[in-house]
Amino acid sequence: MVKVLFGILKTARPRQWVKNFALYAPLLFSGFLFKPGYFERVTIGFGLFCLLASSLYFVNDIADINNDRHHPFKKKRPIASGNLSVHLAAFAAVLLLVFSLVGGYILSFFFFATLLAYALLQVFYSLWLKRLAIFDVISIAASFVLRIYAGAFVVNLHMSVWFLLTVISAALFLAVGKRQSERTLLTGAGVDLASHRSAQTHYTQRLLDIYTGMFANTTWLTYALFTFQLQFEFPTGPVPTLYALLPRTLVTYKWLMITVPVVIFGVMRYLQLVYEQNRGESPEVVLMSDKTMMVTATLWVTM
Repeated sequence: MVKVLFGILKTARPRQWVKNFALYAPLLFSGFLFKPGYFERVTIGFGLFCLLASSLYFVNDIADINNDRHHPFKKKRPIASGNLSVHLAAFAAVLLLVFSLVGGYILSFFFFATLLAYALLQVFYSLWLKRLAIFDVISIAASFVLRIYAGAFVVNLHMSVWFLLTVISAALFLAVGKRQSERTLLTGAGVDLASHRSAQTHYTQRLLDIYTGMFANTTWLTYALFTFQLQFEFPTGPVPTLYALLPRTLVTYKWLMITVPVVIFGVMRYLQLVYEQNRGESPEVVLMSDKTMMVTATLWVTM
């Protein structure tokens, strides 16, 4: 019984929930982080989105069971290794899916619609899109955009076009880095690329290098433009913030631009991890395990 519960928890991938913190981004950059009720609503939405994402990981592992058995690391997953039955995994997926969608509908209709769109995208990705070069990385980027919209719909916030472009660029950058590391790992392990993911056969090393450089540049450039045009209400209230403590003479809408060098360093560090240590296959693992990336992320948030 304990082994089965551990298999369910492992397949749910709680470590991947770090991606869903993107739901807080619209609230953070709007200046309404400390507005009563807003943070609580987004937190509820975050929890429901995590349940939905976990249900789709079950679907993905069921659909990929044959390919995962030939992967040097994924073959250890509970479903691929046989430690968790397909029938039980399917039941867990349906249970989590229904609970998250019903909860999302109660919270907000547009949030529910975003959850549904995300679920459909992930199903299409698992069954079809991830086998198509270019469409696979675009699908990953679209999933992050939907996360952003989900967080905005919960509290009905407007989002900047430059902010969305930053999210899209960063998501494409991480997705290409994931493919880069995956290719290196599979090639090093002597695994046939076509047998694991057919889309990999359409990505040459040179093409991946071009994509990586292109999206690395667009990530920090779009972020820089976003910080330059960002305007929001300065937070006030019981929670002290930098803006609340400074005299109005020193307050400017452009202060966020001082975080641009931190973002550039983060991009450079991630490239180093992808090309030197082949650690880009799981960006969330990199963020939570690499001390330099953790310090960089913490510094960016506090600034």
